[in-house]
Amino acid sequence: MSRVVVVLPLTPLAVGDNFLVSAWPLHVTVVPPFATDASISDMAEALAESVGSEADLSVLATGDDLFGRRNNIPVTLIADDERLLALRNRLVAGVRPFARNPDDRAFSGAEFRAHVTVKGANRVHEGDVLRLQQVALVDMAPRQSPTGRTVLATVPLLPAG
Repeated sequence: MSRVVVVLPLTPLAVGDNFLVSAWPLHVTVVPPFATDASISDMAEALAESVGSEADLSVLATGDDLFGRRNNIPVTLIADDERLLALRNRLVAGVRPFARNPDDRAFSGAEFRAHVTVKGANRVHEGDVLRLQQVALVDMAPRQSPTGRTVLATVPLLPAG
């Protein structure tokens, strides 16, 4: 069993990229971490089907907020975007059958607020227009894992225009 997450990285990632928890590349999480026994190829196929012929997205960073159980994780919110929400809903529907627990909190739609987590000086700012060009499936190895997180699969969004 593994725990995975589905993100839209701000800079495209490559399969096999590794990074420590503290060095996560900036991204929008579209499906929070969930447990699965599915193969990477099955998950990648489901993501590709969910993306379909979706063109890349440009979204607007709006302002800062605090997330997390203790409201102590700084984030920059993303303006409501119908295309982003529709893509997120398709991705959730596409991977839910592979979840160990399909009723996992990761799949609830009501709590979704698109955002980019601030990583020290690495952040986005209010007014920034972000181009989202790829969906990535990332292994959520235990925090203490020496290899950190690993990109398992990527699916490009089609170039706009």
